[in-house]
Amino acid sequence: MDIKLTYSALSPKTWPFSPELLPPEACLVGGAVRDALLGRQAEYLDLDFILPAEAVKIGRQLAKKYKAGFVVLDAERQIARVVFEQATVDLALQEGDSLETDLNRRDFTINAIAYNPYKKQFIDPLQGIADLQARLMRMVSVENLQDDPLRLLRAYRQAAQLNFTIEANTKSVMPLLAPLLAQVAAERIRTELSYLLKSSQGTPWLQAAWEDELLPVCFPDVTAEDLAQIVAIDHCAIALTQTWPRLGVELQAPVASKLTSLLSLGKLASLLPSLPEAAESQLLNLKYARAEIRAIVTALKNLPQLRARATSEMSLREQYFFFQDVGSFFPLLAVMAVAEGISMDTIAPMINRYLNSDDQVAHPQSLVTGKDLMQALSLPASRQVGELLTEIQIARIEGKIDSREAALEFAKQVISNK
Repeated sequence: MDIKLTYSALSPKTWPFSPELLPPEACLVGGAVRDALLGRQAEYLDLDFILPAEAVKIGRQLAKKYKAGFVVLDAERQIARVVFEQATVDLALQEGDSLETDLNRRDFTINAIAYNPYKKQFIDPLQGIADLQARLMRMVSVENLQDDPLRLLRAYRQAAQLNFTIEANTKSVMPLLAPLLAQVAAERIRTELSYLLKSSQGTPWLQAAWEDELLPVCFPDVTAEDLAQIVAIDHCAIALTQTWPRLGVELQAPVASKLTSLLSLGKLASLLPSLPEAAESQLLNLKYARAEIRAIVTALKNLPQLRARATSEMSLREQYFFFQDVGSFFPLLAVMAVAEGISMDTIAPMINRYLNSDDQVAHPQSLVTGKDLMQALSLPASRQVGELLTEIQIARIEGKIDSREAALEFAKQVISNK
């Protein structure tokens, strides 16, 4: 493969430290080597080195010299991390009595290629470079997948990111090993799923993971129709973005982490039970963040109202409470509703309200405050004040009042009528 070393992570010129601080036997391994061979570049370097000895000691020396962050990731296995402003450098003690032994313990052949920057030499005992050229994900061994079952999901995630296919023999063992995923920490599974949900590239691989029985370990009730819903969400997100670009921006905005957006949460919701409580339980088991859980549960609770809009109009009062409940999660509901078959024309008025920051139904701005009511009407602090503020806002959106004075007079009438 034709590699321009000067501009890739394989070149010490791109590193944030001098290569002289590493022993001449040190080799780059893993994703940095793979991506360089594929011509993939990233603004932030992620470098993994295998060292024959003293990995933690050398890492500490690097961090001290360059005033970088330092942490021992695994004292027993001698793995340390040095964190620079534009790079993370992991240094690990070689496993086994040779570099080849270490490479034979890895997950897939394309990740089992080493590069010695001093000799400018690739070490490729498993023909990973040939698999890169063929764009194939091939396991190193069944035993290696059994040692860390998360590698099963990683095959689908990396195939999606690299636009590769999974080699036939490797794919054939997936259903046999799938039950082992139950042994993997929920946080690790969630991360792999997040990559697959992040973009439309991952959708066919979610389908493949379901067909190969990996998804039911986390989502026992998933059906073919649920997977079809994810495809629909991808398509509908494009259509909504073309009509309302700002809605598309909000669909892609991060929620809790850079791996999760409202759009990816909409696809995740398709894998969950429609009952909000049951969905919340599964999300808690997978250790999703509170904000992510709240977004999905809010969407599932309010989606029936958007479905009902297809047959009957919501009153202004109903719309007010709807927007109060869904808040910034409205784009998530919109894409889920359209993916279900509700026409864009049907919910267009709701979308336009949401996108109009001056709309008093979706984004109410009070004519009076609770303090105003308590002072003008001699009211104590109580639930009644909050209820009056709500009724004032609804009266405003219904066109009954439009000023502070009218709001106070309206509140007097409400109290009088009660």
